[in-house]
Amino acid sequence: MQEIIQDNLYNYPKYYDLVFGSDWAAEVAFLEAAFAKHGNGKIKRLFEPGCGTGRLMYRLAKLGYDVAGNDLAEPAVDYCNDRLEQHGFPRTAEVGDMCDFRVKRKFDVAFNMINTFRHLPSGDHARRHLECIAGCLKKGGLYFLGLHLTPTRGEPMDEEHWSGRRGNLTVLSRVWTVERNLRKRVERVRMSFDVYTPTRMFRLVNCADFRTYTARQMADLISSVPQFRVVEMYDFAYNIDRPVKIDPETEDVVYVLEKT
Repeated sequence: MQEIIQDNLYNYPKYYDLVFGSDWAAEVAFLEAAFAKHGNGKIKRLFEPGCGTGRLMYRLAKLGYDVAGNDLAEPAVDYCNDRLEQHGFPRTAEVGDMCDFRVKRKFDVAFNMINTFRHLPSGDHARRHLECIAGCLKKGGLYFLGLHLTPTRGEPMDEEHWSGRRGNLTVLSRVWTVERNLRKRVERVRMSFDVYTPTRMFRLVNCADFRTYTARQMADLISSVPQFRVVEMYDFAYNIDRPVKIDPETEDVVYVLEKT
């Protein structure tokens, strides 16, 4: 019988990094292209709120950027800092709340690429997050915010499957929606991760709640934070030459916000 563990993937940073790290090359290439296209002057200092294991941080550090980040998951922050240190970089990730933080020195760019923003449970949390990001950026600084919108036409995607492999470790992932309450703006998802190592096979399972955003709701949120303006939007294909215009069927968006 397969061993089943009820626990959060954030408590297993090695597996989390594998599960959510498969698109790192496309994301890094997109970010660098977007820095060149939308950046106002030289971009050197980068900040990732909700950085998790720092799957992008250390790779951007290897490209010459100064990186820092925060996350509430202490095991992920430890993993991030250990990897930065192993590659010769300072331990610049901190345990912290992405909607309640301050920085000592402002950054050129912030980025949050994979829906972490939707873990914030209310509009007040979301506004405070954007205000914190604005506070940590220089004037003209950019914030790259990626998330899944709830389409207002057509059926939203309710299930995703993907896999990751690194050496002798393989993780098969499944995420599916079990409830979507648009009045309360909550989407509840279940997650299962089948982990295969040379000596063990088990399944991690848990639930998570995400706040829902239609395109209109997201536009209203951004407009409520006057420090930001939208300069462009892309989808998760990360094609810098193909910005998108949001329509009622749009689900995946990377907003490029500029601090005014």
